[in-house]
Amino acid sequence: MVPDMTSVLEINGLRKTYRARGGPRRALDGFDMQVEAGQVHGFLGPNGSGKTTTLRTLLGLIRADGGRMRVLGQELPKALPKVVGQVGAIVESPQFFGSFTARDTLSLLCDAGNLPQARVGWALELVGLSERSKDRVKTFSLGMKQRLAVASALLKQPRLLILDEPANGLDPGGIREMREMMARLSASGMTVVLSSHILSEIQIICDNVTIISLGKRVAAGPVSEVLAAHSTGQVKVAVEAVTDLPTAANVLANAGISVQQDADHLMVSGVDKPASISRLLAERQIYVSELTPVSADLESVFLELTGTMPVPGQHRSVDDSVKVTQA
Repeated sequence: MVPDMTSVLEINGLRKTYRARGGPRRALDGFDMQVEAGQVHGFLGPNGSGKTTTLRTLLGLIRADGGRMRVLGQELPKALPKVVGQVGAIVESPQFFGSFTARDTLSLLCDAGNLPQARVGWALELVGLSERSKDRVKTFSLGMKQRLAVASALLKQPRLLILDEPANGLDPGGIREMREMMARLSASGMTVVLSSHILSEIQIICDNVTIISLGKRVAAGPVSEVLAAHSTGQVKVAVEAVTDLPTAANVLANAGISVQQDADHLMVSGVDKPASISRLLAERQIYVSELTPVSADLESVFLELTGTMPVPGQHRSVDDSVKVTQA
């Protein structure tokens, strides 16, 4: 394999099998992934798809059975000690000492990592916690704990930032702020790998996506290209007089066009040139008031590729007995 010098993260043929009561369970089955410098890269997959196993393998928390990984041009896991100082990560759910303040928490992490204390204020400001920096963590909401976790991962000012469900528990305003923060980090040259169940946000935030299902990559590339590759090719058609819809449907069907009639519009598919719909209907004195190609969204593509959907609220709570992973 010849390394791609623009790639911050490369995974080729990653394999991992767990022992289970019902027999071996293959979590990763030849998984591939590539993330280029400066991207905000969405990493998507349903529960049990192998997403968290991939992240934990990258960070040296578990050992792969096969495949190759490179981060910042260095082979893993051999070179992990060399690159760990340039990678910030949160995998699974964060947990902190409730009696410590947010500032104390980050200050201790800076001491542990031999990092400048000046970064504490910078990180708190970046995630919007400056005004609550002297409050104890046990008084924080779920969303505020998520922000603190992101701040802890930013203390290294890493070249690669890996975030697993950073918007968990955030209200709409907090999600918007998180989106803006990702854009600022990317603009500063940081590469962000973002895993989230909020697919509408991934579609807005991310430049590229990788979708994993049953341990294999099922889609990858720029968001626009992934969506275009799975476009339905349908066109929404509305006419000036709703009473003309049945006649319009018959006209198009007789022309060999696939038509589905709804209450106030038609859904048409199999048309190379949507303008031909207007011409066909105008010949029968039926005039089009709307002619809109139906674009695929990331949620529908995800459903098509994985055969499942994330269930809202099925995230681990920050109060569960799991941990912040500092890479």
